[in-house]
Amino acid sequence: MSNFPFQRLQADLAALISRSPAGTRLPSEPDLAKQLSVSRATLREAMRTFETQGLIRRRQGAGTFVVGQVPILDSGLEVLESLETMAQRLGLEVSVSDLEIEGVFADQEHADVLNLPLASKMTRVRRVVRADNRPVAYLIDTLPEEILKADQLPDSFKGSVLDFLLHRGDPLTVSRAAVSATNATADVAKALEIQRGDVLLAFVAQLYTADGKVADHSVSYFIPGYFNFHVVRRVGNNKN
Repeated sequence: MSNFPFQRLQADLAALISRSPAGTRLPSEPDLAKQLSVSRATLREAMRTFETQGLIRRRQGAGTFVVGQVPILDSGLEVLESLETMAQRLGLEVSVSDLEIEGVFADQEHADVLNLPLASKMTRVRRVVRADNRPVAYLIDTLPEEILKADQLPDSFKGSVLDFLLHRGDPLTVSRAAVSATNATADVAKALEIQRGDVLLAFVAQLYTADGKVADHSVSYFIPGYFNFHVVRRVGNNKN
């Protein structure tokens, strides 16, 4: 019975969100907490459930807004494909904003990951992926300059480094990724128009060439609720 008040709060919030048109600004946190007779801390905890479902979006300094029905990008993790390819396969419209392409020098972390000498020249590509003009992912790719120079990306670049390399004919073979939940840092939160500390799904991956070299180190942040990633696994004793 101890969870009943919290469940009732979630039900009240769900009702409020469902009857509010997309784009509606919800009452301020103090006003909504008072309206629902709960503490701000309890309200904030309950609202995170709806944030992770992509139903509401908090914007720093602006308030909390109802998102409405969101497009879901559904994909298995067995085959590496870009968000653009995934969206095209599912018939969804995505776009890229805040594109930054710059030449940088390898710090110790990237020198280790990319197996480069310290201060080697690299190319960094940062961008935000949007669905229905809403930020849904923030992608950062870092590549050795011998793989990609900043001026090699065409004006028609749509945001996928993977697609560019494949189209160019680079001999890419496998990608290894670590998947985890993380909290948005200040810069990531700003890019995704969310609150610092909000929960995100993070992929940290290395893309390898046929000769075993790391061609790309990528860090991708996804807003939960917009993505459905799954894995098809073979049963261990099945020899087929």
